[in-house]
Amino acid sequence: MRRAHSEVTDKQEIERILTSTNIGRMASIGADGYPYVTPVNFVYHGGEIYFHCAPTGEKLANIAREPRVCFEVDVPLAYLDAGFEPDRRGCKVHQHYHCVIIRGEASVVPNGPLKTAALNALVAKHERGAQLEPVTEDLPAYRACAVVRIIPSSISAKSDLAQNKTPAERLARAQYFRHRGGPVDLETVRAMGFDPDSL
Repeated sequence: MRRAHSEVTDKQEIERILTSTNIGRMASIGADGYPYVTPVNFVYHGGEIYFHCAPTGEKLANIAREPRVCFEVDVPLAYLDAGFEPDRRGCKVHQHYHCVIIRGEASVVPNGPLKTAALNALVAKHERGAQLEPVTEDLPAYRACAVVRIIPSSISAKSDLAQNKTPAERLARAQYFRHRGGPVDLETVRAMGFDPDSL
């Protein structure tokens, strides 16, 4: 990774990033040789990525032909706008974020216990605490959908939190975000290691 200061290697933090958002993007290779990127609702379950989709379509045709894929998740944080230093050039504005990139092999999960577990994990993630009837194999919707499994061969992650700035510069950014006060601003302040209530 070129910007080693932003690299995330802690497995728990990588898992936290993966579980903090519902949408990921899978890149497969199309029949025409071009990359094909698809946004999907997903769950990180048992160290693997799962998502459901229609039983036929371009992404399934792509992975049947070439199972190697790339899967990406990003969590946008605060955008450092020109108001931080009004006399700065436009090229100095900056987006903070978390991201995870997974390279691996994708396949369709056959009907059975793994598909059932993946669908229930997906519902649990998206419904967050709602008491719903579990997904079972006898449901018509179960048989009408496909579940794709991505087994990672490599996982890399970054958190861009101004780690390459001096302590004074990081504090100034955190104070700016704190006083700007948007929900993502406060999340960014916390991710940078500051307590918004003490700034």
